This record gives sequence, structure tokens and C-alpha cells, in this order.
Amino acid sequence: MEGTKSIALYNLQSFPDPPRDERPLLPSIEFKSCPIRTSLGVLGKKWTLLILRDIAFLKIQRFNQILRSLPGLTPRVLIMRLNELEKNQIIEPIILQKKPRLVQWVLTQKGKDTVPILMSFISFGAKWYPESVFEDGEARSVKELFPELPIIRIS
Repeated sequence: MEGTKSIALYNLQSFPDPPRDERPLLPSIEFKSCPIRTSLGVLGKKWTLLILRDIAFLKIQRFNQILRSLPGLTPRVLIMRLNELEKNQIIEPIILQKKPRLVQWVLTQKGKDTVPILMSFISFGAKWYPESVFEDGEARSVKELFPELPIIRIS
């Protein structure tokens, strides 16, 4: 027919599959919302991961201690981040004293599930940015940094 374009149909089976690492990694169950985007909505705000690092690893669990450990963090932003983490059940307050109010922040079970995420950041930074992380600029593995670290799995 004049004025129509012919469309070539290809038999997709005649093309070889791309190598495994070039294929998209798709879940077996469709997401309602991307879990990475959802997690970043909770954990991706400035200061949040460093606050979690202080509470989880350094055992810096009081407001003023956290504030002192993170130069540049303002009291207002720290209050906002602690409230967000509490609202999302990542941390919970342990009231040490009612008046004057003394609170210690601890990880909930959900908060403990962020520890492998934090360890992944340590691993990535120690491997790919050793010149910023270590005085000698030598890359290191998590196993070298924490030889007695147990295997942690998100349950």
C-alpha cells in the first residue's frame, strides 16, 4: 500500500540474551513504591545517618553529646531528626530523669536493622575513598577494620 511504512518484526528469540550483568534486576513481586526511595525518605536526610552512627556504634546517645559530636549540626535540626527517627520507630527515648528532662536515645529493632546499611557505607568508604578515610590512604575491608565483628543480617 502506498503511503504506509513497512515495519520489520523481529523474532526476539533470534537475538542472544545479554550478559547477566547487563540485564535489569527486577523483583519477582511488583513494588507499590520503590523501597530505595521509601528508605531514603526516612534515612536520606542530612545528618540522619551520622546521628544513627553515633547512637549505634559510638554509643553517643544523649542530645548534647550528639550535638557536640557533629560540628555544624544545629540544635533545631537535631531535634527535627530525632523526632523523625522516633516517629518512624528507628529510635526510642529512654527517660533517665523527668525534671530536668534527661533522655537517652536507643535503637529499636527497626533501628538495629539499619546497622548493616551503616556497615555498607563504612565498607564502601574504606574501599573507594581510603585517601579521605585513612591517614595512610590504604584501602581496607570491613573484616580488617572489625575483625571480631559477627555477621549481621536483617531479619
